[in-house]
Amino acid sequence: MTDSLDIRKTVLCVEEVRHDGGPKLATPVLKGWCAVILRNPFAGRYEPDLMWMMEAMKPIGLMVAEKLLAGLGGDPARIEAYGKGGLVGAAGELEHGALWHVAGGYAMRGLLGQALSIVPSMTKVGPMGALLDLPIHHRNAAYVRSHFDGITAVVPDAPRPEEILFALAMTTGGRPHARVGGLAQAEISRWDGQR
Repeated sequence: MTDSLDIRKTVLCVEEVRHDGGPKLATPVLKGWCAVILRNPFAGRYEPDLMWMMEAMKPIGLMVAEKLLAGLGGDPARIEAYGKGGLVGAAGELEHGALWHVAGGYAMRGLLGQALSIVPSMTKVGPMGALLDLPIHHRNAAYVRSHFDGITAVVPDAPRPEEILFALAMTTGGRPHARVGGLAQAEISRWDGQR
């Protein structure tokens, strides 16, 4: 059934953030997303068994994670935060976007090495050109407040009604001028994915 996973294209977007209205950063923060747009084999019908696709998508998740990491410089140690999401075309259902949890999230965590936090996620059904806001938080401690963030993924011609857009997001730092308190990255102590 893996031949049903027909990829139309991938899209990579990387921002280089030098400041956010305050002082210029000594090192710009790289923040990006990579999406894959593929045909939804379940479009237009209810299918009770979706699990084969989750398994078959694992190599696709790794490919997307590798493309994104390369776009951000290629060094897993520089990645501080991440997120993921799925945008299902109108002929699909919300549950189809959830197929990305294992394929995308686990692939990204495995590629980065130590990545203890659950990967935050957003899934929705929408038309071509819909915005997909990907939530982002720290890769090792979800409570690191400086890394509560997000990035918007948009592909003007996707997803078509019978497609799904799956995306991953990564950053090399938190918000440029974080100063609202909370757990700091340097204070991570429990190494439990949260604190």
